[in-house]
Amino acid sequence: MTDPISDADFRTLAAFRRQLRGFLRFSETAAAGQGLTPQQHQALLAIRGSKARALSVGELADALLLRPHSASELASRLETLGLVRRLDDAEDGRRRVIAATERGETLLTALSETHREELRRLRPLLIGLLEDL
Repeated sequence: MTDPISDADFRTLAAFRRQLRGFLRFSETAAAGQGLTPQQHQALLAIRGSKARALSVGELADALLLRPHSASELASRLETLGLVRRLDDAEDGRRRVIAATERGETLLTALSETHREELRRLRPLLIGLLEDL
């Protein structure tokens, strides 16, 4: 049996959720400042963060919790912006993958630097909130 949720727990949960939403707003604003939608930023991050630094449309859909058709459209928009390119998979020539272009990598690096700074700023607060639960 778990302990009951106290008034302090509710306050902590509310504060934690507020901080998460604040970070998401920060992220959306930073992406917009680089001419990207939050979903485009997340797609670039998922691609760059993958082990192979490239994802199939299905893998991108899984990473972003999208349907494959929506992920394909997102990849096409990023391709039009010159931020990704579609390539034959080096391991399986029947498969196509999406990889960031040099321009996409440069833009993502700038965004990721600001995000890392913000998370480092928030770290003590978030850890403190988690420890209060």
